[in-house]
Amino acid sequence: MAGLKFKVTRQEAVLVAPSSPTPKEHLYLSNIDDQAGLRFHIPVAFFYKHSFLKEDQDPAKIIIKALANVLVHYYPLAGRPREAAAGKLTVECTGEGVLFVEADADVTLAEFGDLQPPFPCWNELLHDILTPQTVINSPLLLIQVTRLKCKGFIFAMVANHIIADGLGLAQFLRALGEIAMGVGDLSISPVWKREILKPRLKPSISLPLYEYEEVQQKNISIDVDELSHASCFFGPKEIEYLKREAGMKTSTFEALSGFLWRLRTRALNMATEQEVRFMFPIEIRSIFEPHLPRGYYGNAIVFACAKTTAGMLLNNPLSYAVNLIIRARTVVNNEYIRSTIDMMEVKGHPHFTTVGSFIVSDLTKLRIRDVDFGWGKAVYGGLAIGGVGAIPGIITWFIPYQNNKGVEGKVVPICLPSDAMQKFQLELAKAMGKEAPPFIRSLI
Repeated sequence: MAGLKFKVTRQEAVLVAPSSPTPKEHLYLSNIDDQAGLRFHIPVAFFYKHSFLKEDQDPAKIIIKALANVLVHYYPLAGRPREAAAGKLTVECTGEGVLFVEADADVTLAEFGDLQPPFPCWNELLHDILTPQTVINSPLLLIQVTRLKCKGFIFAMVANHIIADGLGLAQFLRALGEIAMGVGDLSISPVWKREILKPRLKPSISLPLYEYEEVQQKNISIDVDELSHASCFFGPKEIEYLKREAGMKTSTFEALSGFLWRLRTRALNMATEQEVRFMFPIEIRSIFEPHLPRGYYGNAIVFACAKTTAGMLLNNPLSYAVNLIIRARTVVNNEYIRSTIDMMEVKGHPHFTTVGSFIVSDLTKLRIRDVDFGWGKAVYGGLAIGGVGAIPGIITWFIPYQNNKGVEGKVVPICLPSDAMQKFQLELAKAMGKEAPPFIRSLI
């Protein structure tokens, strides 16, 4: 895939509105939805093979029709985010619609090789006219369907994170697929009800929230204009190696996260006394009291946070990082969630801590690769590129993936300054030796 070049011919972007009238109203966004750290666009990509059962059917035409129909059910997505008093965001249900682009590319799916982000010519596969400055008063979704020479296609999308978390977006995309395949009733009916997560009448921050603390920056300097993108694939062999290295009973998420946290900290050459944080979103639908209803597609996450210093993290074995991550998970309960919501109310929806922070979101349980528009499951389905968010390079994802040898594992996009990326790759090889995973690198 390295060095692959191709031409994409795009048609003009159009607005796709709901296919029948929908309510015109202003809807509440929860404090979790509109916190500063989620005011960015999530880029996702799905690659589909040619299907002989769809020989004479155009995926773009089928999807755009299904999109208009699914927006009747998910009508807030056809609206626009607005800023109200004190910087609070709401959604105005205008029915204007979402942006849709139809395109053709002179490339085959096979030419992409082993599909891992970052993808070549990504800016051609998604005509992203939404920027960090267009989070407010702009469409909440932008979709591009690109037909390939092999009769396969690529479905690419950016979504405003304030409207949904990963589980919510996956729910919407599965609904879009169901309608594209002619299913009568959606398997899950969408539920808005963001007011369930309103703050208490008397806000109370009863627990420490390390993920929102202000931190003094030591010697960390990340030039966002010099970022390099890459990805690694961790299969069962690599994961088993890391679990042995941890020397304790641990999950795949904990072992891999602890390993990458240490590796990234070393690559960035952080001062030994620098506070560092590892944060990860925890899904709260069944933790919060009362439980959130089935079909709730808003942001239903809080960040668990492990913190230490760079020196302590690097001078201790992997088990030290793993234990910090385990302990961070155990403190997230209903009161922790309530404190987070109340803190947002009191402090004005602050951004999570960025200095010395590393965030991993695990997409394994979302079954996002199962999204099917009638051409079968995606060959690849997940994040299109690392480094997204208000501060590029802080957030990455564990994306379920099957490589071209049929091995199931996780793809991890990496985004670092170019010199740190080189060190990251060297440290990866040094730490794992012959067990080091393939490393796909692309400067984009």
